[in-house]
Order: sequence, then structure tokens, then C-alpha cells
Amino acid sequence: MNNKFVKNTPLQILLIFVCWCLVLAGCAVGPDFESPKPPETQSYTELPIPEKTVKSKGPGGESQYFISGADIPAEWWHLFHSKCLNELIERGLKNSPNLQAAQAALRQAEQNLNVSVASLFPFLSAQPSLSRQRFSTDIFGLTNAPPLTFNLYNATVNVSYTLDVFGAIRRQIEVSEAQLDYQNFELVATYLTLTSNIVTAAITEASLRGQINATEELIISEEKQLELMNKKLNLGAVSRLDVLAQQSLLDQMRATLPPLVNQLSLTRHALAVLVGDLPSESHLPEFNLEDLELPSELPVSLPSSLVQQRPDVRAAEALLHVASAQIGIATANMLPQFNFTGSYGWITNEAQSFFDPRHNIWNIIGTLVQPIFQGGALLGKKRAAVAAFEQAFAQYRQTVLQAFQNVADTLRALEIDAHQLQIQTDAETSARATLSLTQTQYNVGAVGYLNLLNAESQYQQARIGRIRAQAARYADTAALFQSLGGGWWNRKPPCAFPENTTATTGGL
Repeated sequence: MNNKFVKNTPLQILLIFVCWCLVLAGCAVGPDFESPKPPETQSYTELPIPEKTVKSKGPGGESQYFISGADIPAEWWHLFHSKCLNELIERGLKNSPNLQAAQAALRQAEQNLNVSVASLFPFLSAQPSLSRQRFSTDIFGLTNAPPLTFNLYNATVNVSYTLDVFGAIRRQIEVSEAQLDYQNFELVATYLTLTSNIVTAAITEASLRGQINATEELIISEEKQLELMNKKLNLGAVSRLDVLAQQSLLDQMRATLPPLVNQLSLTRHALAVLVGDLPSESHLPEFNLEDLELPSELPVSLPSSLVQQRPDVRAAEALLHVASAQIGIATANMLPQFNFTGSYGWITNEAQSFFDPRHNIWNIIGTLVQPIFQGGALLGKKRAAVAAFEQAFAQYRQTVLQAFQNVADTLRALEIDAHQLQIQTDAETSARATLSLTQTQYNVGAVGYLNLLNAESQYQQARIGRIRAQAARYADTAALFQSLGGGWWNRKPPCAFPENTTATTGGL
């Protein structure tokens, strides 16, 4: 009877362990994380946003309509209708080192989650051994007996298991899942930043090219005017002072050209790096404002949806989740820890009878560790975890506030940009008409040369101002798409940037 009881003890104990684990499986100390509620607001700005912006004549002057609640397309840059821009972004998505680094960080987080999940299961290891030993019989008090030489065969399977009574392991898995979420949204943020920066750099290049072309045309015009004045000087029709004034104006215009050319070079160098190329080997296309089309319909997400769309907000929420789970881990570390180890195998000095029941060996060891006094270290760690959670929550709130500020700034900027372009377009039209009339009057002697100089200077400033205002509308349009999250949730295939990574790893 006793032999039968001893023979079945490992199985009975194992069944008790399994039942105990099932009973305690749902117990985990510490707070259960809940996503913070979005701000209860109905608008982004203090003053209402108009349904559409004002319209002006010329390129880039179309009205833009704000569509409240509309969804953002995943590839929103296609709305600019530039084939070169679309191809350049695809090139950047394939070659960008920043994007590749973010993808590698995500893969690392996935594997760290696998490591955490593995802690839920028993650790098994096999330990076979073969040894040949020789003992002196003197240790047994047999002084005249010869030395004892024999072979020893040993094969055991070792098992160790930590019973997750208070949920420390499950909270650690929760930490790993939240860190995976964080890396996922860091990848989305890198993707959004990359595409937005490429669009902005292309618009900046187009603006600089427009300013350079306008400046070069004005320089050519002033050079012709200087040549004409030199001829008049030889005929005595103008004074030497008038010629020097024209030369001074020409030199001033020439001085504005090198900084623009330098800015264009810097922009193209930055654009080359964004797409993952060396500046000397990028072979980038040239961008002009005439090749870009201003999107006429601008989707404006509902304020309640912004926190779900902004990757920086979602990343901050994931860090808040990490901090919450760390409180549970610190709490569980203050409570008893249950560990079980065991082994099962055979040991014999005869290989042919290795699996004989007489050579069977096994052991089961259970330990309980309850911290009693550690100088307040465990309590300090829990309090530190609570403080870290409070810090993460404050940082999350700040991220949300900045997100709403970005959208508000961009919406207001688009409204002002339209008015600014309208003003600059009217100013350019007036300055062109004034310059044409002044040139006619000057040629017939009705006005002095100073009037002509003023008219030319005003036209130059008005034309470049119109180009900058036009580029600002394009750039702020791209900024609006970025501030609203960029539509990454509509990207195909959906698995490229999943909204909830923990759902995809639940079966690990």
C-alpha cells in the first residue's frame, strides 16, 4: 500500500499544482490599465473655422474646403498630383535608414514579448551524463581491498516552475505588450515624419526655384535697363548719378541670388538623405510650384478621434501602460514567491539495465520566499513605480495638448495663408501695372529715374512675396495631414501598421 502511494506521488502532486495554477490564474495585483478618455471638446480652435478659405487669382489661389469628420487617405500626398513626388516618397519608404531602424526596433520588441510569455511555462532541461570513476576502498575502511573502478550512467529531466500567484509574470508580459505597442507607434511616427518631411522639402525646393527664377528674370531686366541708361549717358540724356543708382540696384538684386541658391542646395541635400541616398548620388527630380496641385478638400478629423490617430499620443499612452504594469510588478514582489523544481530520470552503473525501475530517481522541491525586511527597498520601489506612473500620465496629457495645438495652429495658418496669398497676388498685380506705367512715363520723360527704381523694387518684392505665400499654402496643407495623424490606419496592407499589436500577439 505504501509502495503504491509513493509510486503515484509525483502524478498526484502534479495534479495538485495544475489545479492550484488554474484557481489562481486570474489573480494579479496592481491596477488594471484603462486608456485615458479623450478631451471632451467639439472644436480645435477658439474661433469657428470657416467652411472654406478665400480665393485669389493665379496658381495656388483656389479655395480649400474643410470637411469635418472626413477620413484621411493613407497616401495623402497623392492629392498634390505630382508623379515625381509620389515616386520619391516610395523611394524613401524603401531606403530610409530611420524607417529601417524603427522596423528593427519593432521586431526586437516582438521577440522580447516572446521571452516574457515563456516565463508562464515550466522550464525543462535534459541532463544526460556518463562518467568512469575509481574509488579507494580505504574510505570504506577496507584497507586490503583493491580500488573500485566502475561506470556511472545518469539521465534526468529537470523541471523548474515559478507559480505566478500574484501576477508578477503576467504584469511583466503586460509591460512587454505595451512596449511592443510603443515601438509600433514609434514606427508609425517615423513613417509619418518621413513622408511629411519629403513633401515639405519638395515644396521648399519648388518655392526656392520660383524665387530664384523671379530674381534671375529681374536681374536680366535690370541689366538691360543699365545697358540702356549707359547709352543715354553717352548721349547726355541721363546723369551719371542715375547710372550709378541703377548699378547699385542691380548689385543688390544680384546679392540676393547666392543665398537662395545655397538654400536650394541644402534642401536638395536634405531631400537626398531623407530618401536614403548620398547627396552626390541621389539623382533627384526638380520640383516647381507649377507641377503641384493644391488639394481643394481638406478632411478635418473629429477632436474625439485625434488621440487615436496621432502616433505620438498612442506611443505616450503605451508608455503610460508600461508604468501602470510596473506598479503591479512592484506590488507582487512584496508578496510571497512560490517556486517549484523537480527532476526525473535514471542512474545506474550498468548500461544494459538502465531503464530498470530499480534505477529510477526523482525529486520534487517546493519553496516559498516571503520578504520580511529589506530596509524599505521593496516599498520604495513600489512608491517609485507610482511616481513614474504619475509622471507618464502628465507627459501623456502634455502630448495630447500639443497634438491639439498642432491641429489648431495649422487650421488657423491655412486660413491666414489664403488671405496672405490673396493680398500678395493683388500686390504683385498692382506692382506689375505700376512698373509698366512708370517705365512708359520714364521713357517719355514724364517721371524721374527714382520713381522707376522704386517701382522695380516694389515689383520684385511683391513677386517673391507671392511665391512664398503660395508655397506656404502647400506646406501648411501637408502640415495639416501630418498633425491629424496622416491616415496610417488606412494603409494597405493593414498589417503594416496594426492599430493594436497586443491583439496580434495574444496567441504566443
